Amino acid sequence: MHIAITGGGGFLGQRVARRLAAEGHLGGRPVSGLTLFDIDRPPVPEAPFPVASIAGDVAELPEAAIPPGTDVVLHLAAVVSAAAEADYELGRRVNLRGTDAVVDACRRLARPPRVVFTSSVASFSASRSEIIGAATRQVPANSYGAQKAAAELILADATRRGFLDAVTLRLPTVCIRPGRPNKAASSFVSSILREPLNGEAAELPVADNFCLWIASPAQATDWLLHACSMDSSAMGLDRSVNPPGLTVTVGEMLAALEAAKPGAATLVRRVAAPQIEAIVATWPARFDPARALSLGFAPHGTLDALVGEFIAGTRAVP
Repeated sequence: MHIAITGGGGFLGQRVARRLAAEGHLGGRPVSGLTLFDIDRPPVPEAPFPVASIAGDVAELPEAAIPPGTDVVLHLAAVVSAAAEADYELGRRVNLRGTDAVVDACRRLARPPRVVFTSSVASFSASRSEIIGAATRQVPANSYGAQKAAAELILADATRRGFLDAVTLRLPTVCIRPGRPNKAASSFVSSILREPLNGEAAELPVADNFCLWIASPAQATDWLLHACSMDSSAMGLDRSVNPPGLTVTVGEMLAALEAAKPGAATLVRRVAAPQIEAIVATWPARFDPARALSLGFAPHGTLDALVGEFIAGTRAVP
């Protein structure tokens, strides 16, 4: 099978590409080729099959980004939360028109591909105690969330029309991301663990009792790969899934940090960041995972395991 990834140069896109290259198969079928597309030409992993790397504008998607014969499309390209709020036109161009371009590319294919789309917790707004179920209405309180929710409907309708077979994952905040902070409003969620584990200071813009819904990079990657090959026939018209993420407080995260590296939590500084707090305060932290579990999505591990995963990955890097 041939697989195409928009946002193939991003963190999750690269993780998925490396997994496919290492394993050489997906859902029991051999991978025959992989196309990685992003605004800049994505890095190419060593693989037992051809890998193409293409740069361009997702809103003006070149045919080569989703070439003839593509069986699976992972649509991961996005402008993240705070950036979409700061630049309304850019957010709409990438998050909405980019999704339209993916639908149009799929319509040109000889057979409808599976399309796996990454939506977000930001497509909801709710109280910190509210439990979000499979049928909870999305009422986003930021432009990024609105664009993601709208893209979900576009892909669900394209599925109904027979142009493609969509599975949307409303991902929790992925933590711990390696590297440096990005323009996501949730960037601090990784920073308050990553930087202290690396002996650096980090800024915390919310209170210790602030509740979050998170997922490790490994778990998010597993969910994406499962979505690529799962039987979607039981989904009906609702093509979106709230995966079984992990609900934690900031205080619990700092306790896990301290347990992994005593003294590291002292490197976390409390700061005021009203713009960031205003965005993340609307994101719910508690989800009912029943539908996701019934569709075969694996439950999340512990917070300590999440921290250990990052430490082990860091040690594995030369």
